[in-house]
Amino acid sequence: MARVCIQTQDFDLGVEAAALRSGDGGVGAVVAFVGTVRELGSSAAVSCMELEHYPGMTEAAIEAMMDAALARFDIRAAKVIHRVGVLQAQEQIVAVLVSSAHRGAAFQACEFLMDYLKTQAPFWKKEHTAGGAQWVDARVSDDAALARWGIAGSNAS
Repeated sequence: MARVCIQTQDFDLGVEAAALRSGDGGVGAVVAFVGTVRELGSSAAVSCMELEHYPGMTEAAIEAMMDAALARFDIRAAKVIHRVGVLQAQEQIVAVLVSSAHRGAAFQACEFLMDYLKTQAPFWKKEHTAGGAQWVDARVSDDAALARWGIAGSNAS
C-alpha cells in the first residue's frame, strides 16, 4: 500500500481506514483527519480552489514527513492522500490516517502530520471567488502549530 497518494479523484475514508489496518492485528486505533474546501476563503466566498504540486518533489517531501512521524511516535502505519486540480467548495482535499496500538500516539502523529503538511508540503493553492482568483499565502498560525513540535517554519509573511 502506498503511503502517499497525490490524486485528482476523491477518496473514501472508510475504505482507506480499512486498508490501513488490514492484516495488522496489533492495531488498536486508527485516527483520521479530513480537510475540505471551505466556502469562505481569506476574504470572500470561495467557489472553488485550485491546487497544484510539483510531481515527484511533493511525494518525496511527504514521504520524509511520514518517516519523521514514524520515528517520533509509536505508530504502526500512516497514509496521506492529497488531491490536486480544481476542487469545489465542500469537497475533500486531504486525508491523513494513522494507525497505532493505542489512540494517543495515533492522535499525536495525525496532528503532527497535518501541521507539517500545512507548512512544509510543496502545494500551491489558489482560491477562486466572484472577485477573481488569488493565491493563498501561508499563515503565521500554521508556522506556530509546527513550532510546538520543535520544528521552525518560515512560510508566513
